[in-house]
Amino acid sequence: MEQTKIILDENEMPKKWYNVLSDLPTPIDPPLDPRTWQPISPDALEPIFSKELIRQEMSSDRYIDIPEEVLDIYRLWRPSPIFRAHRLEKVLKTPAKIYYKYEGVSPAGSHKTNTSIAQAYYNMKEGTERLTTETGAGQWGSALSLACNYFDLECKVYMVRSSYYQKPYRKSLMTLWGGNVVPSPSPDTEFGRKILQEQPDTPGSLGIAISEAVEDAAAREDTKYTLGSVLNHVVLHQTVIGAECKKQLEQVEEYPDVVIGCCGGGSNLGGIGLEFIKDRLEGKHNARVVAVEPSACPTLTKGEYRYDFGDSAEMTPLLKMYTLGHKHMPPAIHA
Repeated sequence: MEQTKIILDENEMPKKWYNVLSDLPTPIDPPLDPRTWQPISPDALEPIFSKELIRQEMSSDRYIDIPEEVLDIYRLWRPSPIFRAHRLEKVLKTPAKIYYKYEGVSPAGSHKTNTSIAQAYYNMKEGTERLTTETGAGQWGSALSLACNYFDLECKVYMVRSSYYQKPYRKSLMTLWGGNVVPSPSPDTEFGRKILQEQPDTPGSLGIAISEAVEDAAAREDTKYTLGSVLNHVVLHQTVIGAECKKQLEQVEEYPDVVIGCCGGGSNLGGIGLEFIKDRLEGKHNARVVAVEPSACPTLTKGEYRYDFGDSAEMTPLLKMYTLGHKHMPPAIHA
């Protein structure tokens, strides 16, 4: 009988996150302060981010220990299974062996909890009482609401307006876990009120929602901002996916020729792919890692590689990225 799923014992779950920054041949371009366009200092980030997350963002350590409190929560659903897609192979009439790593076993239904748990934990340890964030489809907002519930933190979620009305059950899930969810742009922030006055019927965008969440966090001493993709510390927390995946494939004496991941902000792709990129950098194997992105928002294939803001109001640090422009408004379906 052919094996369909590969399960790791929870004792084999990774105990460290892998930091790819330590293996890059040259350092990445630093974030810039939006006021000066000079490299930003850690101190300048502290009004909106946890100190430990800032340290991880800029760390050159190859591995960072996962706190036991975080591992305890991970064990509720991790290690996540790998499945062999036998039926898809037959439909495609391919000699290839197709495996997929299933992150939907987490309570929030996605990989986002791998970092939301960590971010909420570090903020709780530092005395933060309230977290803000943005969400598009609602996956990240759900994951953070769950994490805040575990660590007894308030959670304010600015959800892209079109998505807020298209996906009412995501709002229900966030509310169930104690999250306070509002459609963005909202009347709760100065930037939100400005957008609503200029464009009363706007569907909103992730850039606008980020601006609102950052403005909210910066205005209150008890509040920090969190996000579910893009930054180094976020993809760091996602590397548990690839580390588990590699161990699981070793059980069936396999190593991938190609690793494929969907890519928006990059945390899912990095989560599954960086473990295999590490092997490639060390000359051990030569797996090809393929990013698949939506044609509605093709940042990697059609964007410009340059410094840009991560939000519409130009409040975030400038990051070197592939960008379609920080005021780009994708179709509402791509919220």
